[in-house]
Amino acid sequence: MRGCPEVAAPEPVFAEPWHAQVFALTVHLNEAGRFSWGEWVERFSATLKRHGLSRELDGGEDYFRAWLETLEVFLAEDGAASPAEAEVMRSRWEEAYLSTPHGAPVRLEG
Repeated sequence: MRGCPEVAAPEPVFAEPWHAQVFALTVHLNEAGRFSWGEWVERFSATLKRHGLSRELDGGEDYFRAWLETLEVFLAEDGAASPAEAEVMRSRWEEAYLSTPHGAPVRLEG
């Protein structure tokens, strides 16, 4: 349109789709009453500290790996998913990701 300044597209909030998915799952579990935000912050901070990371990370891979690790601990303690079950699922996703052609959606079989 003439006379309108160009507006740059916003930067993506999440670097990878799985970052957004694990964030959304965490929000959902919090809203379902599985844990409070206070509990989450305490545990997530401890995970970051254990890995020598800080809260000021920019939301990259290290940050979301720590996020996922924290979520897996909550799920294991709740009895929703044992560490062994989480590892099996992680392996299945990795296999699916590595065998999916570039640009195609990653899907789990069966």
